[in-house]
Amino acid sequence: MNPSLRSIGIVAAALMSIGALAPAHSQQGRPPPALGDGPWDLQTETGMVHVSVLTKDLESPWGLVFLPDGGMLVTERPGRLRVIRDGKLDPNPIQGLPDLVATGISGLFGIALHPNFAQNRLIYFAYPKPQPADRDALTLAVARARWDGGAALADVKDIFVAKDWYSTAMSQQNNRCCGQGPSSGSFGARLEFDKQNRLYITSGDRNWGEKSQDPQSHIGKILRVNDDGSIPKDNPFVGKKGHLPEIYTIGHRNQTGLRFDPATDVLWSTEFGPAGGDELNRIEAGKNYGWLLITHGNHYNNEPKKLGTGGVAGYVDPVIWWPRGGNPGNLIVYRGSVFPAWQGNLLIATMSNRALGPGLVRAVLGDNGALVHEERMLTEIGTRMRDVVQAPDGKIFVLVEASAFASPGAILVVEPGAEPPAQPR
Repeated sequence: MNPSLRSIGIVAAALMSIGALAPAHSQQGRPPPALGDGPWDLQTETGMVHVSVLTKDLESPWGLVFLPDGGMLVTERPGRLRVIRDGKLDPNPIQGLPDLVATGISGLFGIALHPNFAQNRLIYFAYPKPQPADRDALTLAVARARWDGGAALADVKDIFVAKDWYSTAMSQQNNRCCGQGPSSGSFGARLEFDKQNRLYITSGDRNWGEKSQDPQSHIGKILRVNDDGSIPKDNPFVGKKGHLPEIYTIGHRNQTGLRFDPATDVLWSTEFGPAGGDELNRIEAGKNYGWLLITHGNHYNNEPKKLGTGGVAGYVDPVIWWPRGGNPGNLIVYRGSVFPAWQGNLLIATMSNRALGPGLVRAVLGDNGALVHEERMLTEIGTRMRDVVQAPDGKIFVLVEASAFASPGAILVVEPGAEPPAQPR
């Protein structure tokens, strides 16, 4: 059996089996409560975990990276870059960001440190860049800056600007199918470096899914550039007629997660589907992941799916897909020592406020790459989880928010509870 198809059945059964365990406040139609002060001691399948609040003074936090000195940089979607030192959030945002537009669910997005940050002090961040003559016309940009630890960025420069400017007016004139959403959504905008200092960029479909299959568009792709924005010579479409050379993979919707497994160098991505059909994908150079032609979800206006739900030659099926109620954020492959039972498991932040509740999904994959087991954890806390990061000491840090729009947000710290962790299943 196709491992992806096998995963589908396991996921569906797992989700049905845990639905009754969802907290009452996460049921559809009820707003989530404000985040409590914590801490929480919560039971998981592998033992107790202790969850504490590092800070609650953030607004829609989107991305987090650890600094070599143990501090953290955090992006806030409304357009602020924050620093945490010695566990305390600096009340003053770092100055010097480029002009960006934070409207709808667009704003300051993913952040990454250069692999040699300790020496060169370079940081990278993704944001929606406005056209000078029309601030409603936006495109995805990635900027590089030098930060010496002080109050402001220096040497700020765009190293990548997507060619596809898109506006509300255009979205009303381009004859899109399938009841797609506003142009201010689905930016993707996660960043990740590999060990050769090449930068991977998730570029979402901007709710113009037809562009995802267009090799002359940056929309709906994963892109790869060198650390200065130049094109790696071994990119899969370099020299191929009709293809943009930055393209690494094709056929994506809204890739809200991107992370390498540090032990295997496998690249993983999570992706929002339309009404359902959220995905976990194993990313391989030059492959086509199917959107807008293939989805396990349903189009918002119930138009037929052109090529169905999967198993189509020439297109890659997801490793896992979720019915409506997944809404995955970022992910990690856990490789720390603090949670030995989670070694090699994928931890995926989820943002759904539907029947299953938001939390962390722990996914166990078999030797054949298919899903073996899934556990949804931390749902008792009842708040959306957007980013998950493994700290240098092996603890788990999670960015949370009450809603997608101008919400308060926080950073949670997850560490072992009183019980010793059980053996992995």
